[in-house]
Amino acid sequence: MQKIPLTVHGAELLKAELQRLKSVERPAVIQAIAEARAQGDLSENAEYDAAKERQAFVEGRILEVEGKLSTAVIIDPSELDADGRCVFGATVDLEDLESGNQVTYQIVGDDEADLKLGKISVSSPIARALIGKVAGDVAEVQAPGGIREYEVLDVRYI
Repeated sequence: MQKIPLTVHGAELLKAELQRLKSVERPAVIQAIAEARAQGDLSENAEYDAAKERQAFVEGRILEVEGKLSTAVIIDPSELDADGRCVFGATVDLEDLESGNQVTYQIVGDDEADLKLGKISVSSPIARALIGKVAGDVAEVQAPGGIREYEVLDVRYI
């Protein structure tokens, strides 16, 4: 079975989602199905069909989250000792060599990625280009507009 890397924060988010699905979403769907059944004829009951569809989604998501948590390798970035190299969980300060813009990204698991929060997926092209680099190195990233070059300014494990 393939291991899924997660940061401590990402694992906490998945656990919270699982708790919400089981304690809030599932009971709400069961109640909606019961109410729709009480209306009688199920063959033309749109509320019943919608509730059953929602139930399938909720149960599927519960199984998916449980599966991810069961195969997760939880990595605490603050406990990493990677000699200044870019690794999973690291926070990296970069400078776009073309524009001079500076950005900061944390390399996280696929489920945690959120560009607005500066979290990029370990499987993204930029993260793949950064893995193994140290401060001062230049990473070439294949972007839709061509190759972009980023200089690694700093690598932190926070």
